[in-house]
Amino acid sequence: MYVPQAFAVAEAAPLAALIAAYDFATVVSLTPDGLSATHVPVLYEPARGEHGTLVTHLARANPHAASLDGAEVLTIFQGPHGYISPSLYTVHPSVPTWNYASVHVYGRARLVTDPRALVAMLASLVDKHESGRPEPWSMAGLSDKYIDGMVKRIVGIEIAVTRLEGKHKLSQNRNGADRTQIVAALAASEHAHERELAAYMTQHAPPPS
Repeated sequence: MYVPQAFAVAEAAPLAALIAAYDFATVVSLTPDGLSATHVPVLYEPARGEHGTLVTHLARANPHAASLDGAEVLTIFQGPHGYISPSLYTVHPSVPTWNYASVHVYGRARLVTDPRALVAMLASLVDKHESGRPEPWSMAGLSDKYIDGMVKRIVGIEIAVTRLEGKHKLSQNRNGADRTQIVAALAASEHAHERELAAYMTQHAPPPS
């Protein structure tokens, strides 16, 4: 990923926070048939290993799964993003751009096929996304027979992280007036993803006061 210094994110905390908040990721690796990508929910366990561990699962029928054991993989997490019009700038001439936040995570994958480990993986994923719901759903209500059949159709993937690369392209290269107008326009947008971007900019690259 091309990361100019103004947009680089070196601190671990904002990278982990983005991964946790936007955990539907793209896992990419080179297979015997060429590059392959799979879109899956991913959990990040930062305390496991030098740089943490990613945990996910794929359908056993997915050809990508068979080539992942021992493979080097890139997992891409995409945060808020949106179009930025030059009409929001105070300095001209200017051109349109796109603001976004993303994390690229590099690592080495291994397959997990033990049924008990797979059940634990699924339970962790369910618990994360059910947390905070008025009536959280739990796997505890499923029969052993149903769970056994389910885990036979998936393979777990653990990715030992070797490197994280983060980018916040949030108009840090514009002056304070420009950034104030950008955030205000995005916050007032009728589109939810643009309001989300405004909130993210306010948190991670606020205009100077």
